[in-house]
Amino acid sequence: MNKKYRVLLVDDHVLFREGMRALLSQESDVEVVGESGEGREALEQIESLQPDLVLLDLAMPGISGIEVIRNVRRSNLQVRIIALTVHKSDEYIHESLRAGANGYLLKESTHNELRIAIRNVLQGKMYLSPEVSEKVINGYLGQEGAYGAGHSRDTLTAREREVLKLIAESNTNKKISECLGISVKTVEKHRANLMRKLGMRNAAALTAYAIEKGLVVL
Repeated sequence: MNKKYRVLLVDDHVLFREGMRALLSQESDVEVVGESGEGREALEQIESLQPDLVLLDLAMPGISGIEVIRNVRRSNLQVRIIALTVHKSDEYIHESLRAGANGYLLKESTHNELRIAIRNVLQGKMYLSPEVSEKVINGYLGQEGAYGAGHSRDTLTAREREVLKLIAESNTNKKISECLGISVKTVEKHRANLMRKLGMRNAAALTAYAIEKGLVVL
């Protein structure tokens, strides 16, 4: 039997949750295991239900979706999170990604884009709505000067540049380890070193940096 991915829906609008549940019921490998309309309750359900994926609104009663993401990451819970929101502002986008979201999807997106986002994130990749992706890249590139003179591509080793390129191409740690013939733990160490040297906190920032430096081409 094929694995069914467990999904938790978090949104304070009941009708929206019902619509999402109906859409996801069409996916043979996805199962909605719970719903929540409030941030603190969502955290409790994430811990108790241990879903593979959370589709998370950002503006909710109680604690915000961004705070939910921060709490989940501090707890080291192994769950993928897609921010599913109407908000297009740089503040919401950047704060969500800094907090540790694995994707950012606008509620105006199509059903097909929702499918693509879910598949990418469950496979260990990042997903950003096209309109959001441009904002992220422009925003992070605009911050490059804030990283300081030491945060330069020249400070990276040849191996770190290889890992950076593969991260920017949306490869998982396991895939990178296979490509380079090194262990997953070594890949994780290189990833941590890259973030430390470049002053970045997530794969989206590393991807934007790699594009700007010409390591990958959109």
